Amino acid sequence: MTDLTDLTVCSALKKLKAKEISPVELTNAYIEKATTGQKYNAYVYIDEKQALEKARESENHYLNGTNRALEGIPLGIKDLFCTKGMQTTACSRILGKFTPPYESTVTQNLLNSGALFLGKLNMDEFAMGGSNETSCFGTVVNPWSKAIPLVAGGSSGGSAAAVAAKMCAAATGTDTGGSIREPSAFCGVTGIKPTYGRCSRYGIIAFASSLDQAGPICKDVADCALLLNNMAGYDAKDSTSSKKEVPDFCSFIGQDIKGLKVGIPNEYRSDGLNTEVAKYWDTAAEMLKSAGADIVNISLPHTKYALPAYYVIAPAEASSNLARYDGVRYGVRVDGNGLDELYINTRTAGFGKEVKRRILIGTYVLSAGYYDAYYLKAQKVRRLIKNDFDEAFKQCDIILTPTSPIEPFAIGDKKMAENPINMYLNDIFTVSVNLAGLPAMSLPIGLSSNGLPLGMQLIGRAFDEGTIFKTAYQLEQCAKFVRM
Repeated sequence: MTDLTDLTVCSALKKLKAKEISPVELTNAYIEKATTGQKYNAYVYIDEKQALEKARESENHYLNGTNRALEGIPLGIKDLFCTKGMQTTACSRILGKFTPPYESTVTQNLLNSGALFLGKLNMDEFAMGGSNETSCFGTVVNPWSKAIPLVAGGSSGGSAAAVAAKMCAAATGTDTGGSIREPSAFCGVTGIKPTYGRCSRYGIIAFASSLDQAGPICKDVADCALLLNNMAGYDAKDSTSSKKEVPDFCSFIGQDIKGLKVGIPNEYRSDGLNTEVAKYWDTAAEMLKSAGADIVNISLPHTKYALPAYYVIAPAEASSNLARYDGVRYGVRVDGNGLDELYINTRTAGFGKEVKRRILIGTYVLSAGYYDAYYLKAQKVRRLIKNDFDEAFKQCDIILTPTSPIEPFAIGDKKMAENPINMYLNDIFTVSVNLAGLPAMSLPIGLSSNGLPLGMQLIGRAFDEGTIFKTAYQLEQCAKFVRM
């Protein structure tokens, strides 16, 4: 008998519409996988009762012919999205067992489309991390791990691991500096960070407000297109939400790419680039060329300044956003002698090491005497990086790069643990996209000599996700990557 969890979202919907399977059967299959796959630590909360109730409602919709775009599809939700009546903690002790009285816009859009939620997925605390090792619920284990447990990537490591291990049909993620794309690459799945403003940030616990963007993590490109169709759209509750019309992303699947100009940035061949990753990069370019695209060399001269600029801007915004967690209004409270001591005790106990590090950096660069020296300069560099992309897109239609310079590494890797900058360097190919507010997708291209997945990144013009989808689909067809 076919394992229902092998089905993509698109193929599951076909079977549901044909009444070959039922939403309850599909949901039960994923609940079983989520329960038996606890060794991966991908879920921090599973709501089996609520999921099955929604599945039964979906069965009625199919019987009545009122089924919606994602009717009966079981999803996993990153623990950064507020979900009404379902625990939301950002994987931090400071929020305790906070249960929101409202729904984020993105998750409400998915519910309106007929999807159901299996539970909340593990992540780096407040989305701060590149390996999903900073969660208060413990580290997510990459399902591709063999003898040594490997990281799933961060911060959406639980989302990528759950999709890879078939514990949900698809998942939501957020991307501040690569947090959808890097875990997608590490876990051999597909994820897209849409253009900044394409998806509402309302109800998503903020890390860095000018960089955060929601997106889907799925089994393949077509599923990403379908999920993004049902996540995106203008939201009056989010002042940064774009009023641009959302096209039917699914219509780009299967379009040819003859004559499309694919840019290869010279600056991305850095010293830290794994030789196997570099080889697959060349292979991916040849695949696109064989599909009719033209390969052109481009320059993004300020690439080397992207990481320093990002690690000034992101912590600065985090310092401001996380000031609200003080033990007074909600979440954990650790009392003290007076208000100041209450603040200190609560934040000391509530925040993990990485979050504290970034709050301290952010507070420092925003302080009097250093604001001009660091924060303003970083914002000027951000503009230069955006200008680089603008110039590059005069020569090409889309940009091809590796997603990560390395393959998945071991949990607790000493090199990473001893110096946090080594961890930050893994974001070298992803952070510039967030600084420029552009869309980008990661999809698996092949396996390393160690049998681990490697991902390629496609970067598009602002609000041109369509070109990414049609290019990614062609690359996916050529690569013929076999999912786990």
